[in-house]
Amino acid sequence: MIEAIPNISEGRREHVVRAVVDAVEAISGVCLLDHSSDPSHHRSVITFAGDADAIYEAVLRLFQVAVRHIDLREHDGVHPRLGAVDVVPLVPLGTTPMGACIDLAQRTGAAVAERFDVPVYLYEAAASAPHRRYLEQIRRGGFESLATKLVDDAWTPDYGPARPHPSAGACVVGARGPLIAFNVNLSSDDLDLARHIARRVRTSTGGLPAVKALGVRVSHAGHHGVQVSMNLTDYRRTPLAQVIASVAREAATKGVDVAGSELVGLIPADAVTGHAEGTAVRDLIRPDQILEARLARWELRRRRSSSVTP
Repeated sequence: MIEAIPNISEGRREHVVRAVVDAVEAISGVCLLDHSSDPSHHRSVITFAGDADAIYEAVLRLFQVAVRHIDLREHDGVHPRLGAVDVVPLVPLGTTPMGACIDLAQRTGAAVAERFDVPVYLYEAAASAPHRRYLEQIRRGGFESLATKLVDDAWTPDYGPARPHPSAGACVVGARGPLIAFNVNLSSDDLDLARHIARRVRTSTGGLPAVKALGVRVSHAGHHGVQVSMNLTDYRRTPLAQVIASVAREAATKGVDVAGSELVGLIPADAVTGHAEGTAVRDLIRPDQILEARLARWELRRRRSSSVTP
């Protein structure tokens, strides 16, 4: 099986998110695992799994709905974005080889470009050049700078036109290992503080290995203030407990407390270990956010359904 985690640039209009989710669920053989939206980030993450053909069809159906309803010319959110469907990571599950995800990324990217006239970049294990391996390299400048970026031969897309789609921008499709998206809220409204902590913990500015981080201001039901928004690209090198503890220590040096945390999407079971600031990581994660638990529940439903005879 392969896990797909498309991120779309819509986190406020529930009917649009619902239409995207419904489009994915309509594909036979797809297991919808999770979907979540953040109005401040103006972004939704949809997680599903299946074999390569089912994932291919589901991503194309998702694109069809997203391109119809999302216009980046009217989009504002604190999260960086390049496209209406911003990124489509493909992750091998179980014994599936990474090569299967690379093949699927190439096939899907080519089809998206052909059907929707959207330029597509490949990233991570599927990247076609070292300077465009990482998502932040491709996405630098965002949608607003995309037209200028595409003029540069170094940024010719892997598939599709060398110009942005007027409303849908571009998309990044790739193959990678599991990633944990985790946000830590601070008891502060100081955006400079959140950005300072993000610089201290992220790899690119001398922080923890395999950690990407941004400081952002958010306002939603759970928190009104600033947040350190992070991606852990290799939780075995830098465990989640270590990342949380590092953010808390950096905040404490400025006299600021941690106001809570949130996991975006799902998390592998073996990542839910350790303690941070006296709290067990398992107490920060709901049981239904464990990837393996969601897959097991879907498999049980599938078996029960297949055992029913007319």
